[in-house]
Amino acid sequence: MKNIFITGGGGYIGTNLTKKLLSKGYNVTVLDTFWFGNHLKKNKKLKILQKDIRNINSKDLKKIDCVMHLASIANDPAAELDAKLTWDVNVLATYKLINMSVAQKVKKFIFASSGSVYGIKKEKKVTENLTLEPISEYNKSKMIGERILLSYKKKIDLTILRPATVCGFSPAMRLDVAINALTFGALKNNIITVFGGKQIRPNLTMYDMISAYIFALKRKYKCNREIDDTIFNLGFENLSILNMAKRVQKSIKNNSELIVKKSNDPRSYRQNSDRILKKGFKPKKKIEDAINEIKLKFKEKKIINDKSFYRINTLKLIKAK
Repeated sequence: MKNIFITGGGGYIGTNLTKKLLSKGYNVTVLDTFWFGNHLKKNKKLKILQKDIRNINSKDLKKIDCVMHLASIANDPAAELDAKLTWDVNVLATYKLINMSVAQKVKKFIFASSGSVYGIKKEKKVTENLTLEPISEYNKSKMIGERILLSYKKKIDLTILRPATVCGFSPAMRLDVAINALTFGALKNNIITVFGGKQIRPNLTMYDMISAYIFALKRKYKCNREIDDTIFNLGFENLSILNMAKRVQKSIKNNSELIVKKSNDPRSYRQNSDRILKKGFKPKKKIEDAINEIKLKFKEKKIINDKSFYRINTLKLIKAK
């Protein structure tokens, strides 16, 4: 596996993943619109295709060994903004990409799904075997994307990752996800605002997210895997929003005020990730590591209140054009 193709390689996670793969000596091709900026540094092993995934063609995948499919309209508010765009990008483009990957004899395909596909679950151990009951356009599109890909698992080595909410620093930062938003509020305004608070969310550090992609990449090639060797949860700290806020408050140590407001957001889910642990993956970081990383980058002025760090703002501008 020498030649890696990453869709969404200029995004929040993709930027860090690209950097890591390059540091390990892989040849990387990134396809991204760069709607949120291009933070990738020039590298002789890096090829950039600035284009919409909906416009991908077979030539783009020539001599590619592995496709890492991260590109999507991500998170619920952004997906709800334009449902047609969400389904075009998250579903139809996925169908097009897997077809082309098979035709070009790509050996491995790794898909970034979402732990939110389970919907609202009461079970304390939300495993990969539970039914999917998505409640938003984003969740639904990810579920359908998974089903499309599973129909090809006899033709390509397929891994589907269902990550929890990722936290931590990226040059293509996001301040619209839980830990990042809570930490930034504490650092910038000395205020941590929680909406609701009882909702449970699983968490995943950026470090462990990147490690999981590398883990999936290095797994031995084997077509037609069973489902329990194809789909993996990635969430290791199931915490209430209020508990997360208190841990941010404790880590920041700046006497931030904790404010709790009412919320009509019913989303609450946990994740059990024993399956991938049994395969040998080991998470190494806690949310405090991500919080401290964000604190450091804030002091270095690498995290500011930039509009592009809130994805929906940029998507609204694109939609208005």
